[in-house]
Amino acid sequence: MNDHLSDSDIILRFSDVSLGYGERVILDNLNLQVKKGQVVALIGGSGSGKTTLLRAAIGQLIAQKGVVTAFGQNLASVSPNILRNIRQRMGVLFQQGALFTDLNVFDNVAFPLRELTKDSEAVILEKVLDKLDAVGLKAAAHLAVSEISGGMARRVALARAIVLEPELVLYDEPFAGLDPISLGMTAQLIRNLSDRLGCASVLITHDIDESFQIVDQVYMVGHGKLLASGTPEDLRATEDAYVKQFLHGSPQGPVVFEYPDTPAFSSWLSKRKEGL
Repeated sequence: MNDHLSDSDIILRFSDVSLGYGERVILDNLNLQVKKGQVVALIGGSGSGKTTLLRAAIGQLIAQKGVVTAFGQNLASVSPNILRNIRQRMGVLFQQGALFTDLNVFDNVAFPLRELTKDSEAVILEKVLDKLDAVGLKAAAHLAVSEISGGMARRVALARAIVLEPELVLYDEPFAGLDPISLGMTAQLIRNLSDRLGCASVLITHDIDESFQIVDQVYMVGHGKLLASGTPEDLRATEDAYVKQFLHGSPQGPVVFEYPDTPAFSSWLSKRKEGL
């Protein structure tokens, strides 16, 4: 736990933030913070706005209201140049991994170094092998992407996300599609890399069991707002019906299967009927 850290150690902060697209609000009145060295889970069901929150954290989506700060800078008001510099201090591991299929494992991981630094090839060799070693794939450096498994590809993408030694790493559904053994190994890998790099890590996930074993803090979103926050122990002890249902995966409770009716849907439907 890193509760002793000062405000200057807050890497990412959402203050009274509302996020959405056009007039549509996805998440309202969000308050959360991520500190140096912390591993934080952002959990919620499908469609709860987790990926929207990720887009706001990297400055791809500007808050409708409130302030998103990364490294103490308001992402809504920085210049494109400063935003680029801020993003270079972040690593993002997208759900699909998004490896270049025409490059081998080594060149995939080397790509950010070649694009964003003036490192010599000798330094690149050392840095890339170090990061591949950290994810257990040093001896796979020469392989084509088509020659490695899906779980290995995810680890290569992780090595690429951390090759610039970012101060903040954002993981979008890092456990999706992994078998139980790879899942446990990936979770431990994320914790170990966070501790080794001293960076802050945010896991966007709905995998409760695995993420709760490695995180310091949990934020849960749903119904368009922040529903709960605290340590994994805090959330497990909660009496909130929605949180309990989500954590236990129960079909009974306040979470319903149907997408809720909205004025926007009613308006759309009446226009469709008028056109028939």
